[in-house]
Amino acid sequence: MLYGREHEQAAVDDLLAQARDGRSGALLLRGEAGIGKTALLDDAVERAGKAFRVIRAAGVEYEAELPFAGLSLLLASGLDRLDVLPGPQRRALETAFGLGDGSAELGTAPAAGAADRLLVGLATLGLLAELAAERPLLCVIDDVQWLDKASLDALLLAARRLQAEGVALLLAARTEGGAAPFDRRLGLPELRVAALADADATRVLTERAGPDLPAAVRDRLLAEAAGNPLALTELPVASGPQAHTAAGLPLTSRLLIAFHGQVTGLPPATQTLLLVAAAEESGELDVVLPAAAALGIGAEHLTPAEETGLVTVAPDRRIAFRHPLLRSAILQRSPHHQRLTVHRTIAEALPEGDRRTWHLALAATAPDAALADALERTAVRTGRRGGHGGAAAYERAARLTPDRDGATRRLVLAAEAATEEGELTRAEALADEAAARTDSPFAHALLDHVRATAHFWRGSYPTAYRLLLDAALAVDHSTADGTAGGAADGAADDTEGGAAIEPAHAARMLFQAFHAAWYAGEEPVADVLDRLAALPLAADDPVAPLARYLPAAVLPALGRPAAALPAAREAVEAARRAGAESPADLVQLCGATLILGRDEETVDLGGELVAEARAKGALGVMPTLQFFLAEAELFHGRHADAELTATEALALAQDTGQHQWVSQLSALLAYLAALDGRTDRCTDLAATSLATTGPQTAAPAAGHPWAQWALALHDLGQGRAAGAADRLHALTTGPHRHHVSATRAVPDLVEAAVRLGTPDRAAEPYERFARWTAAADRPWAEALRLRCQALLGPDELAEPAYLAALDLHATAHRPFEHARTALLYGEWLRRTRRRTDARPHLTAALETFDRLAAHPWSTRARTELSATGTPAPQAPLTPLNSLTPQELQIARLAAQGLTNRDIAAQLFLSPRTVAHHLYKAYPKLGITSRTALLTVL
Repeated sequence: MLYGREHEQAAVDDLLAQARDGRSGALLLRGEAGIGKTALLDDAVERAGKAFRVIRAAGVEYEAELPFAGLSLLLASGLDRLDVLPGPQRRALETAFGLGDGSAELGTAPAAGAADRLLVGLATLGLLAELAAERPLLCVIDDVQWLDKASLDALLLAARRLQAEGVALLLAARTEGGAAPFDRRLGLPELRVAALADADATRVLTERAGPDLPAAVRDRLLAEAAGNPLALTELPVASGPQAHTAAGLPLTSRLLIAFHGQVTGLPPATQTLLLVAAAEESGELDVVLPAAAALGIGAEHLTPAEETGLVTVAPDRRIAFRHPLLRSAILQRSPHHQRLTVHRTIAEALPEGDRRTWHLALAATAPDAALADALERTAVRTGRRGGHGGAAAYERAARLTPDRDGATRRLVLAAEAATEEGELTRAEALADEAAARTDSPFAHALLDHVRATAHFWRGSYPTAYRLLLDAALAVDHSTADGTAGGAADGAADDTEGGAAIEPAHAARMLFQAFHAAWYAGEEPVADVLDRLAALPLAADDPVAPLARYLPAAVLPALGRPAAALPAAREAVEAARRAGAESPADLVQLCGATLILGRDEETVDLGGELVAEARAKGALGVMPTLQFFLAEAELFHGRHADAELTATEALALAQDTGQHQWVSQLSALLAYLAALDGRTDRCTDLAATSLATTGPQTAAPAAGHPWAQWALALHDLGQGRAAGAADRLHALTTGPHRHHVSATRAVPDLVEAAVRLGTPDRAAEPYERFARWTAAADRPWAEALRLRCQALLGPDELAEPAYLAALDLHATAHRPFEHARTALLYGEWLRRTRRRTDARPHLTAALETFDRLAAHPWSTRARTELSATGTPAPQAPLTPLNSLTPQELQIARLAAQGLTNRDIAAQLFLSPRTVAHHLYKAYPKLGITSRTALLTVL
């Protein structure tokens, strides 16, 4: 019976009711140790009853560095259903759980993309949905503060995508006290479990200690327990009716002391057996009992602990402690030498594998070369599984490595792995430690690479650029003697000698330096590209095509000479023939196509690489590729397609914690909202973009240029030329003026400045834009330049410029910009009292704006057309406009004949969520069945 938990029980009941109705939801219970979170989880299981399928897991302190330990326990009962998952997701989960290829070789760095963490999360979503197919699913996870990060990330990704599967996800985490307070924001609905009210606390104490407890003792226990249910039940047992507890200590410490007392009263053999169970993270009897037997302790010694209720043995033959604090108390009270012995015996009871290796490492007291090698293999496997914990394994391996050079090499690998895992402070500390141990220029280059990555994700772009540039130069100089080295990932093998490596690694560092320089300014960009162009790369090197393409694509946009720009398709095919990894090695090339206006190549290549990434499960690069693709779709006037692409990419970027692309994609979606006049959505998305930065970031958000353009376009569409001009002038003359969005925003600045009567504000940006259009050599770009010329030049020269621009627009399918030029020309004609001439241009512009649902521009065109004396037609009603982006995307795929399961696999949803969205889309489209989709789409 729970006292005083009516509010919490009501919240759990709501979660269960949602699941019964086929909807999914999540709830995180937070509170101090002993506050009753576990009791609420147990109560939820009872309330769910047989109507629910229940799966449970709990974080264990010693498992925190073992990737996917918690998730494998949670999903163990569903592993027989792996075949229903799409191939990439199934393989990722099998690899994560050690059911697939787990081989590892020494000397290889962490393979972050080999088992994409996102795929594991999507597989978790699919398996949870499958387990809920016959009846609702209650998924219970206790002690989230000790759950390994890989498992937690996978569960959070699944939780964010759960919609209509009938899954209730209930979690509990400790927030204060003990060794692992947990204050990470998980993005889930939360409920803080507070202390019991005095009356409820008295009832709990009376039930535990009896009604005859002396008033003075009762009052003292109530005061010391402070409404904590565990304290109310354990402190009376520990202290007896008259004794005093350790007053003045934090409550968690007093509870630990209380548990110490209860354990101390057990036979010594039972105490040792409990220590084995506490140190063995899974509680499996098949491991605990053999380990205890090696210490001369038998299964019968477990009985006293069971009789006192300290532990129970579950039907799956696992030992469960009455409370997690009891496990902590047993571990804390044991002498160090005894814990070492216990870890050693546990290791001997385990089969070969990562768990055995970790227990041997915990038992080690001196350097051990063989154990260090085994830990390194564990670290490599961790990277291949896409889990966190590789840095810890490399670091522990370094501590156990007898020779200095080998230990330094492993510290370098630990620093690189920590960077991959997002532990930037840890990565920098490891880099500093490794740097102090070696004079190798190459090792220092690798460590500068680690530091640069940390600075980049914090927004310190100039520092990141300089570190990467220096690192690349150090690597480049190390090749001066003509020797050749290994691949970049294995180059840490020689950190004390003059390690030489191919210029290809210098090129890869310069590619990353280019990324940092892009946000630092034009001069750093040009510097990186000059150095990249000078590298002595072999013609058949996989990075050579990109190294040639990037300077040719970017330098002319900066007003610098460069080699002729080859077709993107030629560069891609050359890279693939040379062995480039696709799509990962081609991402920057795809983005570079936009810089000189090769938007048609972006659409072609971006669509191909996105499809390839989707098929291969290389989802980590998809937000980047989809951002480039969405930009190109937008520039081609395919606004609905751009919104679909960017919306999916934003969800993936959020799921994978890619702050840069969350910011960029939010800003791009804000721009699309500005186009059709969704004011609240535009401002909200722009605010999200501007506020989305990485941890400890000082620099502006990555999406700042696009966000400013979006807000300016919104102002322009609403007739607020002054606000638009201010934003656009700052954008097109500031440090990011070379960005794609800033370059393409110049025509809007010209329009806003001319409307304000201050055309001089646009003069310098226009000159730069004119040089860019000449370098781009694209008809649509020249059309925009001519439109700007018509606005800025003398009135008598406006008409020829407008007409020439319209002729060029007719050769390139960019309907939105074509219509804007027609609108401006029609407005000019009306102002010059040529109403009859104005009408066809205004009518054509209005029809296009209506078709694109560009409502602010439709309103403006309608007003202008009415001013010519011709009544403007009302905007046509189209049912497609009522669909959400996800509903439209699903409906399109369903119209192509794909099944719900096929659509779910392609969009990373569950089949039931797909069905839910189709069910909502049908009435909006005025249809009742799937077969009618083709007639309305």
